[in-house]
Amino acid sequence: MSQQEEKVEFKRELGLVDAALLAASGMIGSGIFIVSADVTRNVGSAGWLIVVWLIGGFMTLTAAVSYGELSGMYPKAGGQYVYLKEAYGRLVAFLYGWSLFTVIQTGTIAAVCVSFFKFLAYFFPIFSEDLVAFQLGDSFKVSPAQLSSIALLFLLTYLNTRGLKLGKIVQSIFTSTKLLSLLGLTLFGFIYLKPDIWQSNWTEPFHLQRLTKAGNFEQYADTPALWGAIAAALVGTVISYDAWNNVTFVAGEIKNPKRNIGLSLLIGTAVVTFIYVSINLMFTAVLPIEALGTPEKDRVGIVAAQAIFGASGTAVIAVLILISSFGCANGMILAGARVYYSMAQDGLFFRKTGELNKNAVPAYALWLQFLVAVALSLSGRYGDLLDMISFVVVIFYVLTIAAIYVLRKKEPNLDRPYKAWGYPILPAIYILMGLAFCTLLIIYKPTYTWPGLIIAGLGVPVYYWVKR
Repeated sequence: MSQQEEKVEFKRELGLVDAALLAASGMIGSGIFIVSADVTRNVGSAGWLIVVWLIGGFMTLTAAVSYGELSGMYPKAGGQYVYLKEAYGRLVAFLYGWSLFTVIQTGTIAAVCVSFFKFLAYFFPIFSEDLVAFQLGDSFKVSPAQLSSIALLFLLTYLNTRGLKLGKIVQSIFTSTKLLSLLGLTLFGFIYLKPDIWQSNWTEPFHLQRLTKAGNFEQYADTPALWGAIAAALVGTVISYDAWNNVTFVAGEIKNPKRNIGLSLLIGTAVVTFIYVSINLMFTAVLPIEALGTPEKDRVGIVAAQAIFGASGTAVIAVLILISSFGCANGMILAGARVYYSMAQDGLFFRKTGELNKNAVPAYALWLQFLVAVALSLSGRYGDLLDMISFVVVIFYVLTIAAIYVLRKKEPNLDRPYKAWGYPILPAIYILMGLAFCTLLIIYKPTYTWPGLIIAGLGVPVYYWVKR
């Protein structure tokens, strides 16, 4: 299929608001209600908790405004995959698409869909993750939450095969609802602020220390251990901020893409950064640090809501997570398939995934993504995989930001309707921060690095096999 045919067949039905909501929706799942517990255990203080979330937000915002230049140059379906291909060639782009297909996108979709039923179990215990729906031997057990997630995966995939307009409606309703709900929760938290807890948490806010799951504080032995703790804390926030780039995947369906992609990235990431930092400030206003780091199953959002609303707080957070998870899963499913479509257009993926159905969406790519997400849901290993792949996620972000420099040399005369803010300083800061994060993980948390590198590396022989 030629590029001209692609432009004719894709329908540009996403406006600026739709695109901004898509960028925000992919970022906000259940992570914001859980991740802060692990961050708190690593840093042990209110000030560092906020600093870690601010670092993640700064990195995300910097990357987002830098992507604006690339999206204006190549407003095509596939987004980041296209930018990597234009800057570094087909192999690097394929490795990104391969990682996205095998773990990054599909693993996130699986995790979010299972999370939906984990919290639905509050109202309907039959969906509990603690029950066993069936098992094979002693090691392979599947909970009702995992099993039910397949039904949700099927429903959302089917809805998205019916056309972009239906997927857009679902996305807009759920994303708008969850943004307003999160702002409302934060507001209530500050209304019912507990002065003694706030003062206690912010008396020595930057005393970096480890908090055990038993609620005891331990001092780090040396400076390298401190850096390792910050790197470990950032893993969760990086994953929580991730998926903002999903809006670039649907570039072929955005109205006035040269303007709206970059602007939607800025709006979406700025709004989510504000919400994430505000919610964590609210946590420190209603919960002592010890409680923030030691909630049951890391569900810090539920503990905070109980402190605000009493016994009904659990139901409040459960509903919020259900809304967040549904909208996040829909956005991830909608966007991811466009990358596999673009790969197939380049002859680097199954040929059928490069076709659009009568509703002008890549249905084959959607269903193939569904199958992998189902496999990961049933495996129960998606959470571990996402932690392990965080290193690779950041490496690809760094390579994409560096592509701005590469393409300014390689394609100096190409139209750039939007130029990266703060070039060359801001993109360089992101690259340095990203490399520092990855270096710290290699040194102090190698279990977060080598599995992701292996998964990405397996794409090399697959690439040459596909080329044959």
